[in-house]
Amino acid sequence: MTHKRYTTLLFSIMLLAISGSSFGQIYKWVDEAGKTHFSSSPPTRGEAEIVKPKINTYTSRKLPDSVNTKPRGKKSPRKSVVMYSAVWCGICKNAKRYFNQNGIAFKEYDIETSTKGRRDYKKLGGRGVPIILVGKKRINGFTPNSFKALYDG
Repeated sequence: MTHKRYTTLLFSIMLLAISGSSFGQIYKWVDEAGKTHFSSSPPTRGEAEIVKPKINTYTSRKLPDSVNTKPRGKKSPRKSVVMYSAVWCGICKNAKRYFNQNGIAFKEYDIETSTKGRRDYKKLGGRGVPIILVGKKRINGFTPNSFKALYDG
């Protein structure tokens, strides 16, 4: 191996090691003007607090009785999954892909084109999509890990 290739390889390994240590962190700090900032990288000056996000899951909130969480016309799956979504929502598409790849039966209601979807979304106090219900439990948004914790838990 030539000296130049060896140096390039060593430099690449060092970059990977440095970038890996801050992967997935969220930093919070207040600037000189008193404005609070959140970022995936720490500020160039001053101290920053590392924020630990919490899974956005509702487990004790009672769903309105008028929100039917069981898919119609099918035998009830192991756990019923209902998703309130919108056609333009990329996170909703990721959730649907995950459900299909993992054989999870679900019912989807578009909050803009479905009367039931729009009505239930209002009753749930929706402020974003997707809203996913697993039985009587609710999650706002979607990540595979947060859904799996809700679905398996």
